[in-house]
Amino acid sequence: MACGYASIDLTASPPAITFPSTYNAAVDLVDRHVAEGRGARVAYHDDRGSYSYAELSKRVDGAGQALRALGVAPEQRVLLVMLDTIDLPALFLGAIKIGAVPVPVNTMLKPADYAFFVRDSRAAVVVVSDALVPALDLALADRPPSLRAVVVASSPHGGSSGPHLVLDELTARAVPPLEPFAAGPDDVAFWLYSSGSTGAPKGAIHLHAHLMRTAALYGRGVLAIAPDDVVFSAAKLFFAYGLGNALTFPLAVGASAVLSADRATPATVARVMRAHRPTIFCGVPTLFAALLADSDVAAHGLSPSLRVSTSAGEGLPRHVGEAWRARFGSDILDGIGSTELLHIFLSNRPGDVRYGTTGKPVPGYELELRADDGTPVGDGAEGALWVRGLTACAGYWNQRARSLATFHGPWTATGDRYRRDAEGYYTYCGRNDDMLKVGGIWVSLFEVESALASHPAVLEAAVVGAPDGEGLIKPKAFVVIKSGHDAGEALDGELKRFVKERLAPYKYPRWIEFVAELPKTATGKIQRFKLRP
Repeated sequence: MACGYASIDLTASPPAITFPSTYNAAVDLVDRHVAEGRGARVAYHDDRGSYSYAELSKRVDGAGQALRALGVAPEQRVLLVMLDTIDLPALFLGAIKIGAVPVPVNTMLKPADYAFFVRDSRAAVVVVSDALVPALDLALADRPPSLRAVVVASSPHGGSSGPHLVLDELTARAVPPLEPFAAGPDDVAFWLYSSGSTGAPKGAIHLHAHLMRTAALYGRGVLAIAPDDVVFSAAKLFFAYGLGNALTFPLAVGASAVLSADRATPATVARVMRAHRPTIFCGVPTLFAALLADSDVAAHGLSPSLRVSTSAGEGLPRHVGEAWRARFGSDILDGIGSTELLHIFLSNRPGDVRYGTTGKPVPGYELELRADDGTPVGDGAEGALWVRGLTACAGYWNQRARSLATFHGPWTATGDRYRRDAEGYYTYCGRNDDMLKVGGIWVSLFEVESALASHPAVLEAAVVGAPDGEGLIKPKAFVVIKSGHDAGEALDGELKRFVKERLAPYKYPRWIEFVAELPKTATGKIQRFKLRP
């Protein structure tokens, strides 16, 4: 049975999206362009070349056939521990095309994290970039029985495939075209892991329809992305934010996207932007501030074609947005989204940018601010942010209690706190839980505290968010040391290195303050709010 395409009516408000009963998102995002004569258009640029929609379609089919040859069946998970190259969208969409469930995960984590993902997802196959094989091999010291194969994809960073299968060899045996799995719009398409304030990460279950819905509501409804746009997202594809920016939105309209396997430093971003001249740039506040402070960027600029930028992951300081507009002549659209909702649901928009706020609801989403008892609060009052929209995930994999705490019928409790003014603009006030976003990535305060507390000199530790010189929030630690140890610069540096060695480096505390004791409740719980600036 042939898989149809989504129909989008942008004249409706919000945009109206309808789906056929038989629908496969990979067919709609890739094969549609080839079938309608756009196969020669460039879909992707990466560090090694450029790839047309026809070439992308061939790679998607090859990846899907390789997975089928390994015995991957519909609804089985395929864990993707991959850097941003053409192979990642090919594997992501190839898995979806055969009805399997791709699960892209953060490439900056530790072996213990990957071991959890493999076990929790019950992945049948793991595909890993060659540069990340050593971390994955450590994770698979106790290999679960569900895992059939590990496949290694090449990357610009290089590395050994070890004893594993090689992606290029598997896809070379494939003979396109690939018959798509006859899914429906409400079938499970992919997972994305979202961190929690405590406990293990949560696998957010997303459906085939969710990709095109975010493309219509935000990609086209807010960004007005068009076929002649070139998108560069510093946020990687394993993020919900980066997945929309660099896969869903450009592929939905036949535009181009730029991928880079390198870390998104100012030097890397400047190099990529000058080479490919994107019209849309997607970053996080920390990166925008770093680019504004970079002397090379000040001297040589970025992309002369840039028409708009987007920001998410943490609140964009007003002065950063205003300085960017003054320097580059285009706005940053600050917004907020979540893994659970897949992309941005509250945002500034072209022609209606108010720096210092997160803007207004994206058409297609309904927002409420609620008091602790669940009743709505009025303008000017702070409340917990709840969202209703058709891109909310179906729930968390194998975590019933946490699903019940987050999803309430059509409403999702985001964990964020906001105020709404009389004109309908929302201003961020913080989190309900003890989480921080650092450079757009969730950091659990409990996780950092536990790492610090494992050092032999540390008696207790508490971590809070504190603003740096640019007004961006970073972890700050308050540490009580054991007797016999000296507080000072030497221990300060040692503790920072200690955390970096045990956690992803971005999680380390930027500042450490040694204190005699931590404020606590009568039951012994640390009162972090007394430590916040």
